[in-house]
Amino acid sequence: MSPFAPLDPALNRAPAELRHVHLMGICGTGMAAMAGMFKERGLLVTGSDRDVYPPMSDFLADSGITVQEGYRPGNLEPRPDLVVVGNVVRAVNPEAVRLGELGIPYLSMPQALGHFFLRDHTSLVVAGTHGKTTTSSLLATALHVAGSSPGFMIGGIVEAFGRNFRRGDGDYFVVEGDEYDTAFFDKGSKFLHYRPDCAILTSIEFDHADIFADLEAVKKTFRRFTALLPEKGALLACLDDPVVAAIAGRARCRVISYGTGSSCVWRVRDLQAQGLTTRFAVDFNDTLFGEFVLPMPGLHNALNATAVIGLMHHLGFGHQAIREGLAGFEGVKRRQQVRGEVNGITVIDDFAHHPTAVRETTRALKLAWPGRRLIIVFEPRTNSSRRAVFQERYAGAFDGADMVVAREPVPLDTVPADQQFSSVRLVHDLQQQGQAAYAFRDTDAILDFLGDTVRTGDVVAVLSNGGFDDIHERLLRRLT
Repeated sequence: MSPFAPLDPALNRAPAELRHVHLMGICGTGMAAMAGMFKERGLLVTGSDRDVYPPMSDFLADSGITVQEGYRPGNLEPRPDLVVVGNVVRAVNPEAVRLGELGIPYLSMPQALGHFFLRDHTSLVVAGTHGKTTTSSLLATALHVAGSSPGFMIGGIVEAFGRNFRRGDGDYFVVEGDEYDTAFFDKGSKFLHYRPDCAILTSIEFDHADIFADLEAVKKTFRRFTALLPEKGALLACLDDPVVAAIAGRARCRVISYGTGSSCVWRVRDLQAQGLTTRFAVDFNDTLFGEFVLPMPGLHNALNATAVIGLMHHLGFGHQAIREGLAGFEGVKRRQQVRGEVNGITVIDDFAHHPTAVRETTRALKLAWPGRRLIIVFEPRTNSSRRAVFQERYAGAFDGADMVVAREPVPLDTVPADQQFSSVRLVHDLQQQGQAAYAFRDTDAILDFLGDTVRTGDVVAVLSNGGFDDIHERLLRRLT
């Protein structure tokens, strides 16, 4: 048996007939969503994964989808018509090896999404280093409130729907356009498969240091993405970001600018924060288009909403429909989500992990609760945040926080020690700047510290792209 999967490129296609589809890596957020959409089409859906646990395991079980724990050759019996290979699967995976031996047609998740769910819809793709999940959730919700019944596939649970996908029966399909790589047999970015008719481009920065060598490599993949937009399409581009402005200038479709600058077609102004609510005005071609209310704090969220306003206007929706759609937004899980309040102490959950996202989230939370002590609890967990590439930038990302508590990251096995991020060094740098900051080796030590430190009126914001050992609920229980 070969030690790796020699997949036949000729079989990288959808079969003529499809009754049974098998998903390798089914418990990933996107893969579970795809499994649900295939199930709703009436197909037999099976899957496998190394880590099968709630909430995805519960969702799949409730959907009647059989999931095998662990990757084994026998998982491909009975023989499926199609195998969708998640990007967590490597060429040495024994199930992937067996896939190559059996000669079964296969697709990546982005390929399957494009082929089965996007080609008969107008594809609206939200791309960018930051704000993809929130912006795509805002767009899907606003389109739904406007009565267009959109489909969507998003990287977070949209509160209005209680899920991160919907097949939809309207004209539009909203996709969160991830620039991460597609599969072991396709190292191009996922969003290159999403057939964009219109797109939003929020920001472009260096990220995903495990797959991109530098900013130029990131820019190259975004240039490829914008080149996919047809001439009759549209690109909503945030011109506050000079890299976005440069790349948007090369698009062959209509470019509709938004931001805070006077040259933007759609311009945000007069931002006012009232707790978790943001009020702001939006100009269109230097004339007031309307005043809007968004149940999320921060300028970055007002910009995300403005992108949605501009795109929906381009699609023909009126001011009132757009305004009601934004006002009715119920949020996204893990995006400035209030997990609970005990004895006047508020615990927030947020996905921020890149230095820019950390900075904007910290500013937004301070804007929302200006008179309260803000404690940021930070877990470096992504491949990029655990590398020293952002070490110095993180030191400037927590301005506005009254206290920073950082967990030491789990070391990356393949990265030399001197090239890995250090929370101890971060804390030292913050202390040198006059901020109260503390580093701890594990979650238990952080909980002990917070239990002794927090007081009535504090806002504790936990920033991590992972579960962080359920620190939010454990802290709330301890405070109770």
